[in-house]
Amino acid sequence: MNGLGLLVLLTVAGLAHGLWDNCGWTCGLRPMVFDSTPDNYGLTRIVGGTDAKPGAWPWMVSIQHPWAPGIKHFCGGSLIRAEWVLTAAHCFDPISNISMMSVVIGATQLTQLGPGVQVRRIKKLVLHENYKRYDMSNDIALLQLNKPVQCTPYIQLACVADPIQGVSVSQEHNCWIAGWGAVSGRAKNPSDRLQEAKVRPINVQLCNSTFWYSGKIHTHNLCAGYPEGKIDTCQGDSGGPLMCQDNNNADSWWVVGVTSWGKGCGKARRPGVYTSTQHFYDWILFHMGTYNILSAS
Repeated sequence: MNGLGLLVLLTVAGLAHGLWDNCGWTCGLRPMVFDSTPDNYGLTRIVGGTDAKPGAWPWMVSIQHPWAPGIKHFCGGSLIRAEWVLTAAHCFDPISNISMMSVVIGATQLTQLGPGVQVRRIKKLVLHENYKRYDMSNDIALLQLNKPVQCTPYIQLACVADPIQGVSVSQEHNCWIAGWGAVSGRAKNPSDRLQEAKVRPINVQLCNSTFWYSGKIHTHNLCAGYPEGKIDTCQGDSGGPLMCQDNNNADSWWVVGVTSWGKGCGKARRPGVYTSTQHFYDWILFHMGTYNILSAS
């Protein structure tokens, strides 16, 4: 297929800028955030983050299990279509029965969900067919919800970065992480309030070098954080997004990565490792059934 044909296909598919169900024509927008750049807050307390404001990241979801300790949260995810969530495959290593799980959309504080929150069950779990736990390769998964979500100012679709219209992630990008994970490497329980922090994309060759990750980074991974550590994703943030602002449109954000793994939390030369959404863009489209729908029409 030529480049123009693929571009048309991707645009029709809706991932590029989301004509999706009841959620309208757009994705990657944050209606409740009036400043196009999140407040810096000094980045004082995710690890090294701070409390996110309601509606700050309206595609964030909390994946929960009744057996998880405390507030039942155990992984994050991104709402990328009204009935589809993007997350990490390794979140489901210990799970044998997805019918017991729930997905909470539109929340900021998990112990006080509020009237705008929507809760769904999981209809279908799609793990990448080549996911391997031992080296965390192909760590990506999709959840089909039992009922489409109704979009609101607090619930919006994420734009998934694709190889053509997406962003080429570099240190110049304004990138953020968010999640309800532990706020320190020693913490045993997730955070009640959604945390956010600004991170810097780190060159994969540097990330994979001696004294860093020494060859453990795959070609489909991204690294983000800081050489000195201190700000990072941690336990419970898995599956959540690495998000970068569009350089040409400050109001638009792209999910460029899925939180996968790291050695410790906030350690020097051990930044967070993410699964690149651009690398798996076609896989995402295919398993949501978009290709099948288009080929049948």
